[in-house]
Amino acid sequence: MSTTLDAATCHAQALVWEQHCCLPLDPDTDVDALWRYAEAGASYVSVNVGYAPHDVADTIRVLSGFRHQLLARPDRYVLAHTVEDVRAAKATGRLAVAFDLEDTRPLGGRADLVQTYYDLGVRTMLLTYNHRNAAGSGCHDESDGGLTAFGREVVAEMNRVGMVVDAAHCSYRTSMDVFAASTAPVVLSHTAARAVHDHERNVWDDQLLACAATGGVVGINGVGIFLGANDASTEALVRHLDHAVEVVGWEHVGLGLDFCFAETGADAELAANPDLFPPSYSQWDRLEFIEPERLPAITAALLDRGHSPEAVLGILGGNFLRVAGQVWR
Repeated sequence: MSTTLDAATCHAQALVWEQHCCLPLDPDTDVDALWRYAEAGASYVSVNVGYAPHDVADTIRVLSGFRHQLLARPDRYVLAHTVEDVRAAKATGRLAVAFDLEDTRPLGGRADLVQTYYDLGVRTMLLTYNHRNAAGSGCHDESDGGLTAFGREVVAEMNRVGMVVDAAHCSYRTSMDVFAASTAPVVLSHTAARAVHDHERNVWDDQLLACAATGGVVGINGVGIFLGANDASTEALVRHLDHAVEVVGWEHVGLGLDFCFAETGADAELAANPDLFPPSYSQWDRLEFIEPERLPAITAALLDRGHSPEAVLGILGGNFLRVAGQVWR
């Protein structure tokens, strides 16, 4: 591949993969907002359909509503069951969509529901969301109990079914236990480097290395409070990408921007669920996010920083595509 590939050509060639974003968790939410990703050159997006406040019924309602709308627009969307579906979306100018869960509460204490969610299009699930649950401890817990017996059962079932195991939002010990327990690549779908910005939601270098050792990928998020002092600039994002590449190599780095589509969605969640978030989350007038339209600028910034076209194509999506090809059934 040419080392002088310009940014526009590189971005057009890339299979751009967004590993995590958030629509309002209402079954009647207009999912066509996702098309902003397609307009910015993306071919795949993983959409959250439930997290810590949601039980099985809540999650199924949201998942059913989102699926219904996406299936009604085959001209725009492909429900991604396989990596071939993702490649087909890229080839036809459509957007492949799959779903993720940001906690194991939507399992209702039953590991066998992993198969049900997988059959409905959930391709990634993280074990805990900020605080302790039945599976393990979260990144904001004062004590770190690590992965529980139920958590190990869930990881084993995810490995069997083909769902990607996600250690984002987990405590240090829980994440390390997850990396050790999984027999398939594990991802940190949307996180940032704690060595660059010391926030409890971010991960230390040994967690980056342990994730990469599974064959997994670290998705760097675009949330200002994790990148810096509510700094959602492209430069802030690239600082974390650069650091992750330096620690684990470009083959294990990707994007999980964690963009929140609702104008006040993140702030509304903070207000509605104060027990899930430390007070530090609410010190800003509003949380800043890197929006989908910034994707071409991220490509240009990576090339400008001296990353090879091969590395940029991997970071933009090739690395997460590789993991999906290894894990999805």
